[in-house]
Amino acid sequence: MAVKNITVLGSGVMGHGIAQVSATAGYNVVLRDIKQEFLDKAMGKIKWSLDKLVSKEKITKEEGDAIFSRITPIVDLSDAVKNAELVIEVVPEIMELKKSVYAELDKVAGSEVIFASNTSTLPITEIANTTSRPEKFIGIHFFNPPQLMKLVEVIPGEKTAQAITDLTQEYVKSVNKVSVLCRKDVPGFIINRLFIPMVHEACFVKDRTGATLEEIDSAVKFKLGFPMGIFELADFTGMDVIHKATVEMHLRDKKVINPHPLVEKMFDDKKLGQKSGEGYYKYSDDKYERVALSEELANKYNPIQLVANILNNAAWLVSNGASDIEEIEKAAQLGLGLKKPLFETAKEIGIKKIVDELNKLADEHGEFYRPDPLLISMQ
Repeated sequence: MAVKNITVLGSGVMGHGIAQVSATAGYNVVLRDIKQEFLDKAMGKIKWSLDKLVSKEKITKEEGDAIFSRITPIVDLSDAVKNAELVIEVVPEIMELKKSVYAELDKVAGSEVIFASNTSTLPITEIANTTSRPEKFIGIHFFNPPQLMKLVEVIPGEKTAQAITDLTQEYVKSVNKVSVLCRKDVPGFIINRLFIPMVHEACFVKDRTGATLEEIDSAVKFKLGFPMGIFELADFTGMDVIHKATVEMHLRDKKVINPHPLVEKMFDDKKLGQKSGEGYYKYSDDKYERVALSEELANKYNPIQLVANILNNAAWLVSNGASDIEEIEKAAQLGLGLKKPLFETAKEIGIKKIVDELNKLADEHGEFYRPDPLLISMQ
């Protein structure tokens, strides 16, 4: 099976980004949305992005024009998929909406066409089973913005054929991205399984220790090698995104997240982070401003509970056959921007100390914190 023609369903930030990276790699791309005005806006953004690359001399004007000409905007669904070998769906993260899109798509796409969903948290197997081709259905999770972020999570469903997984990984490589394989369709896949619970845990840590936002964030940045603090990262991501992922993940597995009520409250209060001007921190305008973090502040808080949380989830992924340490480290480096491998940080702190901390937390705050068998075996 060779893929030359790709249809991207949904022309929002992720959709037009995926269309652009695919066209840049030489694929013929159809960009589909439900209204012409959405497509016009998306094509304008692609043009702007390509012009910027030309002005920075990353590509020539001819290359920019050629890439742009490989993207065709189409509203009619059956027209949009008539030549497709691969359809990448990028509609909003609402299960019922995705299912209705696939019901329509399944009727008009040829039986040999592969379906890939760019979901970050919804169960691949469940969506796949609503189609007539679960063996040709796969999860392909690009990170935002697709033009810049190197990581793509590839998630086979329970019935996905190995050939489809291989082909998807080849496609990811061909668009100059790095794929990490999440071998099982588990809630949150790899990155959200590490990141989303950690946001909630940081809220609990603040309550329990009395440490300030800046102290916790400084420790996360300077002691754990994150590119920014965890609250800062949450504001950057958006509390709407975090809340939605929390609900979906918790719905599927109560053991994956210990939800802190503040996350839902911030979502309800429209304190979404940078995009709304206020989240954990306040922002004065559209420009992204960094929070003042320092090594001095980092020394006021010991981030062992946060390390314990992220490590326990990483260990769970390994114990449950969804990933291995090497793939998790690759994902954390590219998806979370970690400057230092997770398990290396853990060894420096001491795995035994982390296991003891988790047991202590479990005794005080519930079984959610019990250490994974892998961590116990590593101490």
